[in-house]
Amino acid sequence: MTPNDPLREAVETMRAVRERCVWSQRITHRDLVPYLIEESHEVIDAVEQGSRDDLREELGDLLWQVLFHSAIAAEDADAPFDIDDVARGLTEKMVRRHPHVFADAVANTPEEVLVHWNAAKAAEKRTRRSALDGIPRGMPALALAQKMLGRVPRSRVEEAATEPSAPASESELGEALLALVARARSNGWDAERALRERLRALDEEVRAAEAGD
Repeated sequence: MTPNDPLREAVETMRAVRERCVWSQRITHRDLVPYLIEESHEVIDAVEQGSRDDLREELGDLLWQVLFHSAIAAEDADAPFDIDDVARGLTEKMVRRHPHVFADAVANTPEEVLVHWNAAKAAEKRTRRSALDGIPRGMPALALAQKMLGRVPRSRVEEAATEPSAPASESELGEALLALVARARSNGWDAERALRERLRALDEEVRAAEAGD
């Protein structure tokens, strides 16, 4: 192990846990999914309302999930890969998607950066048949709606933004929610975050009311 290399030390710690811990030995990629979701949301909580120490700790827990998946993948008999392969692939992708940093392309505004990013991504994903391919359907519904609306033509977004009258059925409620997400997107708002923060405020209101009873 390289001295004073905390990341490599974490990799070796994960490898030892995988080899010697009877619980960890039995865990599969699928088994880890609930933990990955939980740790991701804990990072979000730390970003939105935690301390710097909370964020550092939660990022570490999320990194542990990446290390765990990589350790499991390294044992695959047919197509093994380890954390070094993951890191190598990530580096190659980020270099390709930042030609204004690592090549001769020019980007002086965030919008120009996005053009380079999308062009590189499109070149990587030539086998995709739909603009919606590659969007994980396991995302929370509001976040998924935002992601999908970001991939469809503007006319479709404008059509979706037409809010119906007061919903009279679950189907109409879905239409109304999609319209609200489309309106949020057109204003540069994050619908998922907006609802999450309102729920957090509701939590505080309920607890305050309970304390006053």
